[in-house]
Amino acid sequence: MSTSQFSRRQMLATGAAVIGSAALMAPTASPAAAVTEKPEARYRPTIVLVHGGYADSSCWNATIQELQDRGYTTICGSNPLRGIPTDAPYIASLLDSISGPVVLVAHSMGGTVITNAAAGKRNVKALVYIAAFVPDVGETQGQLITMFPGSEIGPVSVPVPYKKADGTTGTDLYLSKKGQAAFAADISTADFQVLQATQRPFDADSFTFPTTAAAWRTIPTWGLIAGQDKAIPPECERWMYSRANAQKVVEVPSSSHVAMLSHPKIVARLIRDAAEAIS
Repeated sequence: MSTSQFSRRQMLATGAAVIGSAALMAPTASPAAAVTEKPEARYRPTIVLVHGGYADSSCWNATIQELQDRGYTTICGSNPLRGIPTDAPYIASLLDSISGPVVLVAHSMGGTVITNAAAGKRNVKALVYIAAFVPDVGETQGQLITMFPGSEIGPVSVPVPYKKADGTTGTDLYLSKKGQAAFAADISTADFQVLQATQRPFDADSFTFPTTAAAWRTIPTWGLIAGQDKAIPPECERWMYSRANAQKVVEVPSSSHVAMLSHPKIVARLIRDAAEAIS
């Protein structure tokens, strides 16, 4: 064998050995490794949104889109709107079905529901109130909505009798077609007509049930004040959030009661602030 042939073979063998060693030293590839994932995505909480009266879960659609675009898992709780004894256990059962941390968000009367439902729920790490009631133990929505002047929702609420399961008669409240100025002045007439047509009525007794637990006493809280709210007076929202020692309060001066429809980006940003704070 010539010297040149030996050198060529020796070089090839050495090169193969180097390549083989590098392959053994390299980290094992996996399909998951090929997916680019932000490190914080695995630790993001689930966002649970609860609607109030005169609405359904679709009122959160624009806000959900903002959150999902940022990679957040979102769930809309379908609020029965029958009052604390029914609504709070129902939403509490939804919370029990979710593994991992939760940011619980509510609008309007949904605030009363989450205040009761989240009590004792260890997975609920933050409460976010969007133009919402934040009652204390023993308080009713009826007391809170009349604490400060400015609510115009009563005259545009239409009472409709309904038959309960036990045979007694209850009263549902619907938002009338003339209710835009009091409820949703800063969305288009067309959007209001859809909201009014798809609304879920609430039992008038919802205003009379006393709160039995105040989750905001143990769970960090965030709040949004709708500056032109004519359903829950802005001053009432401001006072409730202050009492709850909210971590952050955002005021939207031009917003009607339905801030999640007219200002979804601001609402989503506040929810993300809460999510980031507890992540």
